[in-house]
Amino acid sequence: MKKLFCIHAHFYQPPREDPLTNLIPLERGAAPYKNWNEKISAQCYQPNAELGNFEYISFNIGPTLLDWMASYNPEILKAIVAQDQTNVERYGCGNAMAQAYNHTILPLATRHDKETQVAWGIEAFRHYFGRDPQGMWLPETAVDVETLEVLAEKGIQFTILAPWQADEIKPETSKPYLFQLRDGKQIAIFFFRQDLSSRLSFDPAATINADWFANECIHPLYMNTKSSNHTLKFYMVATDGELYGHHQPFRDKFLARLVRESTRFWDIEMTYPGRILMKYPAQEPVHIRENTSWSCHHGVARWERACGCTPNGDWKEAFREVMNLIGVLIDNEFLRFFEPLTHQPWNIRHEYIKVLYGILSMEEFLKSRLNRELKGGEFLKARLLLEAQYERQRMFTSCGWYFEDFDRIEPQNNISYAAQAAWLTFSATGVDIRDKIMPFLRRVRSWRSGLSAEQVFQKRYELASIYKTA
Repeated sequence: MKKLFCIHAHFYQPPREDPLTNLIPLERGAAPYKNWNEKISAQCYQPNAELGNFEYISFNIGPTLLDWMASYNPEILKAIVAQDQTNVERYGCGNAMAQAYNHTILPLATRHDKETQVAWGIEAFRHYFGRDPQGMWLPETAVDVETLEVLAEKGIQFTILAPWQADEIKPETSKPYLFQLRDGKQIAIFFFRQDLSSRLSFDPAATINADWFANECIHPLYMNTKSSNHTLKFYMVATDGELYGHHQPFRDKFLARLVRESTRFWDIEMTYPGRILMKYPAQEPVHIRENTSWSCHHGVARWERACGCTPNGDWKEAFREVMNLIGVLIDNEFLRFFEPLTHQPWNIRHEYIKVLYGILSMEEFLKSRLNRELKGGEFLKARLLLEAQYERQRMFTSCGWYFEDFDRIEPQNNISYAAQAAWLTFSATGVDIRDKIMPFLRRVRSWRSGLSAEQVFQKRYELASIYKTA
């Protein structure tokens, strides 16, 4: 019986750039580094790339983090891509996965936003890894059936979920399952082992010695002969990638020893989902529990209302409501302009990522997708509305709702992106949405400091106006 083991690492950082300058402001908490991206890169991304760890694990890197790597230290990114390519050449499929672009909680997003997030995530993956992705990591593994439909429609073959996200059954974590969609499409689902993933993530003593971990935690899994699959023993764990060197010092070296030597001692081969599906296609059907995630025991409540995951979370419901309202108001102006110009206005947004990555110029992009040539100030209006849609996607970054208080940088960044989207929409159309949203922004308030979303929004909107004028 073949013994296969997979470690999936989810590498991600939220966008920290100021929308006016597109630069990350000085973050004093990251000293002696200029910002947290630089600090985490030095502690995690760079050493893991130098050790070659990305070759032996399954992994995804958030597109906003890839974009930052490409500008800050392209050599790290080059090394990571090369390690994925090694597996492409060796096995015919790579071990890197894509991720929805802005780490949006997809079950809480509209259908059009789901499609944009998945389309942008796929294009970012193609841009950096030079191939189509087989799998896609869902932010916080948050899932509903509509999200799986969008993945399958975009050609994604598999995703990874927590075992408690399966409906009715406790899934075996030793094989992939098959989720059938209403239109005849299907997608494979891998479930990671909860116990071992938690041990890796939250028990620092367990990850001091890789040989001990392989002997005491991994090897015993294969001693159980009661498997429904008599030719394969496969297990997967999933963790945050930043565990390996940032959250836990020296765990990059622990990982290197584990994947190269410690598991091999027990004749356990490191693998990843793409390889599994090539030889052992998913066959057994599974249903999912909709609106669930790996980091909230209340489904996806953590990102829409108060729940037991964070104290004093009453502000989150009002925050979700006002951000949804801002999204609708900005979308209305986008559609008002583009609907007369194309039968598929949402595809304009879905494909705008090609402009962001320089595949097409704005002129080429609009000329090839609209039913007539733009005249006078229409080109500028189209550009501003698309820039507003980029900021509108950023304003739903999940980190804005993750923590316990509004008076943190993450929700304030989301407000900054919302204000920028509103200002760009006003610049393009003359429509000022502030009167409609201010009463709702006032309801979002820090329980610690009293800071309100209205204050942050007004300040950022005024800065955008001054910056534009200058």
